Amino acid sequence: MRLVVISGHSGSGKTSALNILEDVGFTCIDNLPASLLENLIDQLTASNNHRGLNVAVGIDARNLVGDLNKIPKILKHIRREDVDVSVIFLYARRADLLRRYSETRRRHPLSSDSVGLKEAIDLEKQLLSPISDIADRSVDTSRLTLHQLRDLVKNIVVPNTPQHMSILFESFGFKNGVPSDSDFVFDVRCLPNPYWKEHLKSQTGHDAGVIEFLESQAEVASMLADIIGFLTRWIPHFQQNNRSYLTVSIGCTGGQHRSVYLANRLHEHFSQLHPLVHVSHKELAS
Repeated sequence: MRLVVISGHSGSGKTSALNILEDVGFTCIDNLPASLLENLIDQLTASNNHRGLNVAVGIDARNLVGDLNKIPKILKHIRREDVDVSVIFLYARRADLLRRYSETRRRHPLSSDSVGLKEAIDLEKQLLSPISDIADRSVDTSRLTLHQLRDLVKNIVVPNTPQHMSILFESFGFKNGVPSDSDFVFDVRCLPNPYWKEHLKSQTGHDAGVIEFLESQAEVASMLADIIGFLTRWIPHFQQNNRSYLTVSIGCTGGQHRSVYLANRLHEHFSQLHPLVHVSHKELAS
C-alpha cells in the first residue's frame, strides 16, 4: 500500500494537490486529524485487498494542538507496516500568501478577531514545522499556475504514468437547450434531415435506414471529417493541461437522427485512439 501525506501552508495549493492525486486514482482524505492517521492505515492494511491501494491524506494546521508533533513517530510506525510513505510539503512566500488571501477574500483558518492574517501565517509556519522538517519533497508554489502545480505533483507522485482524459460524445436536440457541461458544441442542423422522410421519421440515428440515408449525403461525410480533424488537433492540448473530462456535444433539431448518428461515428473513431471514450444520447430513452 502507498500513503502520500500532503501538507503545507494554507493557500499554497494543498486542496488542488489532493484533487490531482484523486484524478490519478488515489483515495483522498482531506484535513484528517493526525491522531487518526495510524488507525486509518491499520484498518486499511488489515483488509485483504490493501495491496496496490493508493491513499493520499491532507494534514494541515487545523489539527488539534500537539497532534502535529506526533507526525514523525506516527509515520515511522506506519512504515514498519510495509507501507510506502512519502510526505509532500507545499509552501509559498509570505507576500504571495498575503496576496492570495487578499484576492480571494478567504479567511485564514488560524486568523481570528485577535490574530491578524500576517500573525496567522507566521503561527501556521511554526505549527507545521514537525511536518516540513521530515518532508520528502518541499514545493514552492509561489509562482506556479494551477496547471504547473498539477504537472509537478503528478510527476513527483506518479512519474511517467499518463493520465487518461475521459472523452464524452453527447447528442442532443436544440429544441430542448444546449447541455450546460459542453466543452465543444457542434451544430449539425444544416445537414439533410431524415425526419422529413416518412419511412425514417420514427427511426433514430441507431437504425440502419437512417444510417444508410445519412451516409449517402456528401455533406454529412464532410461535416464528420471536419469535426474529426478539429478534435484530432485540439484533444492533445486538453490532455497536456491535465484535463480529466472533455464533453463534445453534437446537436440537431430534435436529437433523434443526425446528432445521434454523428455522435456514434465520433465515438467509434476516437475509441480507437483513446482509452476512455463514451457516448450518450440525451433525447433517447436508452
